[in-house]
Amino acid sequence: MATAAQRCRVAHLLRLLQRAACRCPTHSHTYSQAPELSPSGKTTDYAFEMAISNIRYGAGVTKEVGMDLQNMGAKNVCLMTDKNLSQLPPVQVVMDSLVKNGINFQVYDNVRVEPTDTSFKDAIEFAKKGAFDAYVAVGGGSAIDTCKAANLYASSPHSEFLDYVNAPIGKGQPVSVPVKPLIAVPTTSGTGSETTGVAIFDYESLKVKTGIASKAIKPTLGLVDPLHTLHMPARLVANSGFDVLCHALESYTALPYHMRSPCPSNPILRPAYQGSNPISDIWSVQALRIVAKYLKRAVSNPDDLEARSNMHLASAFAGIGFGNAGVHLCHGMSYPISGLVKTYKAKDYNVDHPLVPHGLSVVLTSPAVFTFTAQMCPERHLETAEILGADTLTAKIQDAGLVLADTLRKILFDLNVDDGLAAIGYSKADIPALVKGTLPQERVTKLAPRPQSEEDLSALFEASMKLY
Repeated sequence: MATAAQRCRVAHLLRLLQRAACRCPTHSHTYSQAPELSPSGKTTDYAFEMAISNIRYGAGVTKEVGMDLQNMGAKNVCLMTDKNLSQLPPVQVVMDSLVKNGINFQVYDNVRVEPTDTSFKDAIEFAKKGAFDAYVAVGGGSAIDTCKAANLYASSPHSEFLDYVNAPIGKGQPVSVPVKPLIAVPTTSGTGSETTGVAIFDYESLKVKTGIASKAIKPTLGLVDPLHTLHMPARLVANSGFDVLCHALESYTALPYHMRSPCPSNPILRPAYQGSNPISDIWSVQALRIVAKYLKRAVSNPDDLEARSNMHLASAFAGIGFGNAGVHLCHGMSYPISGLVKTYKAKDYNVDHPLVPHGLSVVLTSPAVFTFTAQMCPERHLETAEILGADTLTAKIQDAGLVLADTLRKILFDLNVDDGLAAIGYSKADIPALVKGTLPQERVTKLAPRPQSEEDLSALFEASMKLY
């Protein structure tokens, strides 16, 4: 059986061959119409599919939501949000529009920040009892993801909860039932959940994050209204911005779609996360350019509408990119970092439970991760470092990972990010549990350009204990 190192060398040689055949700007993608192997013997995929929600962008666009629901013929609408947001302008604007347009609605404001299977099930029960014909989700990824799950299971009332949950934790069954229209109104600039068919939650009994991934559950429409970002406190802006940053970096450096296996026997089995591809690449790179220009400004000045508006766009751009290409190790490793939280409570988050914000849990491992993955696609790592501000004129290609890692550390230091996993309560003694929590995340970890062993994961967590 081939070792991880041998597999890495084979993948590296394949990439060299691909680049020799095609010197296009996207480096590793070739555009042959033919699959890599004969139809009778395909082991890797030969196609990718772009699935995104309709997106409407503009300051004040939220006030159109009532007209949209009226145009859909909605008679009984579920508005989902959390208790903090329920008292803030974004929800009030939505409710005013619903009332003005004669839309009957009920409010569910019990969304949990960083949802769990328990909180998902509570929202699902509410949705089943309400017999709603449309949904509106107002909030960050927690609210939008909760609403996706509620819509799905209310539309498939006889399904068990684990039926649609990603394997190996759940059964990972494809979604074949029609769901109701869902309009997402994002109030943070991070998850890109308004564009994707992914809903993430903490599975409490295993203390790991997992989710549901299907293009069938993506919102019908995302109303991206930059006015909603003005209420966000600084740490929320920073942490959600780190999610955008890692969405873009991971999707751009993910395993190419034509190297992902297995090849689906039916299109419905093609995963939402398919590997890097020429279309996702465009959105991911543009998201990185916006992050490089505007993230620090958006954090430092809550009244900088230009910066916060652009970060709101970057979130959607990166969502389009990773929603189809996928993410890899930063996200796979982040799930146990969030799920095994001890006492850490992030500043600016009004919650009654320990919480490592998703974007923070993702970005803390990024310097170690991209140092590790760079040997497989060094050109892309160096390119992204340059986009993020690194001087790469004299950089050697073999140092691409170190250059990107140093660039990320500078961004994190400038934005006053906690000094690694140790600063949020973890120690070397926790590494086995963190690795154990990462192993079930094969849906994303297998998209890393470099395969990883348990020993590799241990080393990555250890390297992430301290950043500076």
